[in-house]
Amino acid sequence: MNIQVLKIRETAVLPEYQTTGAAAADVHACLDEPMILQPMERKMMPTGIALAIPNGYEVQLRARSGLSIKHGITMVNGVGTIDSDYRGEVGVLMINLGQEAFTVEPGMRIAQMVLSKCEQIEWQPVDVLDETVRGIGGYGSTGLREV
Repeated sequence: MNIQVLKIRETAVLPEYQTTGAAAADVHACLDEPMILQPMERKMMPTGIALAIPNGYEVQLRARSGLSIKHGITMVNGVGTIDSDYRGEVGVLMINLGQEAFTVEPGMRIAQMVLSKCEQIEWQPVDVLDETVRGIGGYGSTGLREV
């Protein structure tokens, strides 16, 4: 699928897949100089790009596993959603959960993005829901059944 991407800044790097089997494309920081992220500090990192996502799709931004396990760098909102009607700069909401300051370098791969098909829900109010084996069992209840 083709997605239009606008480089808002000349130094922006387009998202790129690292392998032919990669599900997500890496997103790069578009910075003029290194930016330090202190422990427990949150910052929105600019990417220098904007997207034209087709209606019926979203782009999900996710943390990079290597940054997360090695340095405690993740995303404040877990997974970020870019809606199909948003045309502004893509920003990555980063947080340093590690114990040491982390430096984000210009052009560094800071997140990954996945294109996902999505549908808007048409809510149908009802008086009762159909029954299932699990029923109203709470979170974690599926592990309590005896085999």
